[in-house]
Amino acid sequence: MPTLFRFLMIIGTLAAIVWAGMFALVTFVEPQPREMTQTVPSSRLNK
Repeated sequence: MPTLFRFLMIIGTLAAIVWAGMFALVTFVEPQPREMTQTVPSSRLNK
């Protein structure tokens, strides 16, 4: 196998693994919604 072809196959395989991982995360992981509160100091409100 020529070196360039081997390099492109490795890059393509890595890209396919990353794509499959992202697809699995999107498909199988459901985020849990929750309420978020944060106090703002009064010094930042008086500007």
